Amino acid sequence: MNYQQTLDYLYSRLPMFSKLGASAIKKDITNTIELCKRLDNPQNKLQAIHVAGTNGKGSVSHMLAAILQTAGYKTGLYTSPHLRDFRERIRVNGEMVPENYVVNFVRAQQKTIEEIEPSFFEVTVAMAFDYFVEQEIDIAVIEVGLGGRLDSTNIITPLLSVITNIGYDHTNILGNTLPEIAFEKAGIIKKKIPVVIGERQDEIAEVFIEKAKSSEAPITFASNEWQVNTITQEQSVCLCIEAISRSNNTILNLNLDLTGSYQLKNIKTVLSAVDQLRLQGFLIEDLHLQQALKQVSTLTGLSGRWQTIETTPLIICDTGHNEHGIREVIKNIQSVSYEKLHIVIGMVKDKDITKVLSLLPQKGEYYFCAPKIDRAKDAHELATEALQFSLKGKVYNSVEEALAAAKMSAQEKDLIFVGGSTFVVAEII
Repeated sequence: MNYQQTLDYLYSRLPMFSKLGASAIKKDITNTIELCKRLDNPQNKLQAIHVAGTNGKGSVSHMLAAILQTAGYKTGLYTSPHLRDFRERIRVNGEMVPENYVVNFVRAQQKTIEEIEPSFFEVTVAMAFDYFVEQEIDIAVIEVGLGGRLDSTNIITPLLSVITNIGYDHTNILGNTLPEIAFEKAGIIKKKIPVVIGERQDEIAEVFIEKAKSSEAPITFASNEWQVNTITQEQSVCLCIEAISRSNNTILNLNLDLTGSYQLKNIKTVLSAVDQLRLQGFLIEDLHLQQALKQVSTLTGLSGRWQTIETTPLIICDTGHNEHGIREVIKNIQSVSYEKLHIVIGMVKDKDITKVLSLLPQKGEYYFCAPKIDRAKDAHELATEALQFSLKGKVYNSVEEALAAAKMSAQEKDLIFVGGSTFVVAEII
């Protein structure tokens, strides 16, 4: 098989969450353990940082990877899902895994894959660990796929665990209450391994404190450690901030190329994680932070986070798709100067979207569409549900067609926002 045939084989043979939803998820990590056992347990040969959370874990993972590679460490980065190219999931110092490695790995493991019948995600996790060992990396940043406790990535014993925040997402899998969801995320906390919690949320703080205590794991709440103030923000170009350490009043002036307002929360998590890494002997200077954070997208390939696609009219996309994420998107939309708002939106069908719809602005023209995945919500159904919240617009046959219609309708000083689903953003990027 060539590269494309190899991907087709994986996509067609293995259960994929993006295609099937919850039915693609295995309720334990036995498949991943067996896959990695046959690869001589690469996960045990890695130094790693493990990152979980409802929102922000992708941004935090990319920022940490950028900082570590800027500090001179050969850094692996595993994230999901990908937007354009499967190989985005597995990077070393920002470079995607080569096509021939993917082909050779699947060829070598084909018999095992067909015997064990793992999920798509389980195979990609094993592939990432194997590749990182082959590349002799210094450290890996591993983003949890979904949840934590039963996620395939949770077979690692990291140097540091990081949990960004907890919100309502994937409730059909993780639980219907914040404490239930927090319990699943807290499953990445390991015995005597320090953990950084990004945001202290009173309703669930005790879940993490108790888990850390029972695991003898030192725990830090980043939101208690840092105060972050915006100095200036150039729309979709640069976010200039000052971060003040509450412990010693040290001030860091930082320029971020990730400009969404939610990065003000994420940067606290990143800074506390860096402090923990320094305690473990990592040589990360403030200059490394400053250099890395102003070019995270360039260094790591991160995209889809409050990203400007065009400027006349202004077209911005964002992968935020749950209640917490959409609240941040709306905050960002409100910070933009525009005459009329156009929203190109699509969603998946296996989530309760009523809360998200209730948050969206009524003063806007909507372009309803469906991404090209099996889990996509029918655009007509989405439009009907949206109408109950006074969100009005037309239905289009594809994301591409919806965006084209928005561009045709928009004037020079209007704003076109594209989102509602990671998969919608993937198609326009």
